[in-house]
Amino acid sequence: MSLTAQQTLDTKKEFQENFERTGLTLEQIAEDLHTSPAIIADTLVLNVSRIEDPWVLKNYLEDVLNKKGIASIPFSALVGDYHRYCFLNSRRIEKRKIG
Repeated sequence: MSLTAQQTLDTKKEFQENFERTGLTLEQIAEDLHTSPAIIADTLVLNVSRIEDPWVLKNYLEDVLNKKGIASIPFSALVGDYHRYCFLNSRRIEKRKIG
């Protein structure tokens, strides 16, 4: 799935806003997702090596916000059921494997 330039900008902004709403640090998220803070920082700006990584982070951030009772900023490009996208490895997303 390729994003347009505008979708890329919007998605980066949506990631940043949801990240800030969690109140978590990059280190806390990295620990939860068994990766490094640098990988989380890169994923927030869509600098990824695996197309599933933004979906893992999106789902994680939405789960954290939901548990805290905080509304998330809706994602405009990362939408729908990731199982329905044939180009995504849904098992990787479900394992919350990032990086």
